[in-house]
Formats: sequence, structure tokens, C-alpha cells
Amino acid sequence: MTDQQTEAGGKWRWIFRSGLKGLCPKCGQGSMFRKWLKLNDACPHCHLDYSFAAPDDGPAFFSLCIVAFPLTFFVVWLQVAFEPPFWVHLVTSVPLLAIGCLWPLQYIKGWLVASQYVNRAQEAGTEKLWEQLNRSAAEKAD
Repeated sequence: MTDQQTEAGGKWRWIFRSGLKGLCPKCGQGSMFRKWLKLNDACPHCHLDYSFAAPDDGPAFFSLCIVAFPLTFFVVWLQVAFEPPFWVHLVTSVPLLAIGCLWPLQYIKGWLVASQYVNRAQEAGTEKLWEQLNRSAAEKAD
């Protein structure tokens, strides 16, 4: 992310845009994903190494909180209010929950990876460890 991009729209807009579209958080051109939820090893355009990215269970957590909880409340309300037969839930509730939870995963993962890059996020206390690891990797490459 360049200074011009920071000034033009702010880092939050940049994170949201690159994450939502699945674009590289550094250049905004290359694709972040090679498959639906599988990150590229590096950006095909600027060669940013995605080894820093560790969204772990974040996409699933946010998907469950944003989608599954409200839909579950709706399903419970539907059952209590109308007492439909079981097949109604199989036809409506199960697909709604499945699609509702799976559909936003890539967007959320892209947003988390872009946030990690732009904010230079890493585990607390690991700066020295990363410095040592990068130094030893550079020495092995030489």
C-alpha cells in the first residue's frame, strides 16, 4: 500500500476493497486466492509473499457470528410460531444456514489477510523471533 493509496481513501477503505475483491493488499492488482479459500504463495503481480497471513479460524468465527446466529434465531422463531413439519426446515433452514455461512468465507478471509498486511499484525513478542528466522533463511540462501 503506497502513501498515495493511504491519502486517497484511507487504510480502512483499502483493506475493505482489497479484501472484498480478493486482491493483493500491497499492489491491489494480483489475486490473493488460487482456489476458493486457498491463498496464493505470492502475489502474481508484485510477488508479495503471503506467508505472513494467518487468518486461522477467523473467517469461520465471523461467518458464524454474523450469519449463523441470526439465522438460527429465525429458524427457532419459525418453529415456535408456526410449528411447520420437519421437511420445511430441511428445505428452507438447512440451505439458508449452509449457504449463509459458506458464502462470505472468502470475503472475510480476504479482509483478514489484508488487515494483517496493512496493519503489520503479528503475535506479540515475536519480532525478535521473526528477525532471527528471516536472518537464518537469508544465510541459508546465500
